[in-house]
Amino acid sequence: MAKQMHRNRTFTEEERRQHKEIRERFQRERPSLESLVASGEYTTPIPQGTYLAILALLSELRRVRENAGLSLSEMADRTGMDKATLSRLETGRHDNPTLATICRYADGLGKRLLWSFEDKSSEEQMPNLSAS
Repeated sequence: MAKQMHRNRTFTEEERRQHKEIRERFQRERPSLESLVASGEYTTPIPQGTYLAILALLSELRRVRENAGLSLSEMADRTGMDKATLSRLETGRHDNPTLATICRYADGLGKRLLWSFEDKSSEEQMPNLSAS
């Protein structure tokens, strides 16, 4: 049986109260992304091209697993992650996979993740949302 990667989080009464206040304030004010970035309450999201590259990487990991004839159960045994987590990772529905998680998956396939850098095109430059 694979060890589950997530843990159930129990919030204190104070944390629940804070979360409720934040939700109510957002429903009332409906702030724009620009105003959130300017206020420091939110950092700029990753560029869409980067996000799509991550999804392509995750899709490639699934393709490699399937080509190797490995089931999600076998990957769960190899990685120590539960099948649901692996499925969400492969389909891009994992909220925020860490590099350690992606490397752990790749290691379960007998692969390693390689890194490289390249210059951005002018269209890919991130806008400066805080300069409004």
